[in-house]
Amino acid sequence: MDNPFQIITDAFAPDYQINLSIQGLDGSIMLTLSKNGRVAAKRMISAEQRNDPKRLTRLVQSIQFGIAIEQGHSALAILEAMTHGDALPVPPRSNGPVRPASRL
Repeated sequence: MDNPFQIITDAFAPDYQINLSIQGLDGSIMLTLSKNGRVAAKRMISAEQRNDPKRLTRLVQSIQFGIAIEQGHSALAILEAMTHGDALPVPPRSNGPVRPASRL
């Protein structure tokens, strides 16, 4: 299996500062993505998610989807791309209002 930490880093490093920290004896880790001093996403990753390539891929896609929605991108276009197995980068923004990323 590929290194799960490298998979996470490869998915987000171009755009975000990545912090991975151990959270407990069960092997869970906290992923925090930040940009320009602001938290863009924060997720707890269980040992089971981290060690299962399919679950890890879905987790990464879920985080990318959440960030894209927060940035005002079209949810339907993103879901369509994910359904067809396309990798995100994110499609163009929708015409809807743009909200700042929530602080966690």
